[in-house]
Amino acid sequence: MRLNVSRTVEIARWWWTFILRGVLAIAFGILAFLAPGLGIAVLVGLFAAWALIDGATNLFAGIRGRGRDRSWWLEVLEGIVSIAAGFIALLFPVYAAGILVILIAAWAIVTGAIQIWTAIRLREQIKGEFWLGLAGVASIMFGVILFVFPAAGALSLVWLIGSFAIVFGAFLVILGWRLRGINEMAKTDAAHDYSR
Repeated sequence: MRLNVSRTVEIARWWWTFILRGVLAIAFGILAFLAPGLGIAVLVGLFAAWALIDGATNLFAGIRGRGRDRSWWLEVLEGIVSIAAGFIALLFPVYAAGILVILIAAWAIVTGAIQIWTAIRLREQIKGEFWLGLAGVASIMFGVILFVFPAAGALSLVWLIGSFAIVFGAFLVILGWRLRGINEMAKTDAAHDYSR
């Protein structure tokens, strides 16, 4: 299969950012499961770190795609939303602890909607691509559950947040590996075209 859609190749070049985001999400989820008794302050700190790094990789990828794609701003927007949520949690940990559930729920719904929109755009260029859309759906569902049940017990919330992070991260890692394959295929096609 030959790839001649330049945006697909551009997205695939940054496959590692999806894997990095996925691995960080999975690590956050595992930490939430392994140490549920660490307390809300530690959970706020872990969420802040995850949101900041996730946002930075999105912002980086979006800025790199500027001028090559009409929807580059979606990645930038998702990055800004994540960074803002991370800074709120980092700079105001006392307030963030009190509203952590609402903060995470709002972040999950907004970034999930952006991921679904991005997945729709990506599907136009990568046939059969749905992993980012699934991550977006999972993110929105998670956010809605947190909004509906904000007063669930602390341990239940930690497990819910940990479960979401692991599932979300797995979707991103799978997407990253798919994009890595597309990137390798594009390199092979380019080398083949160059050798002619």
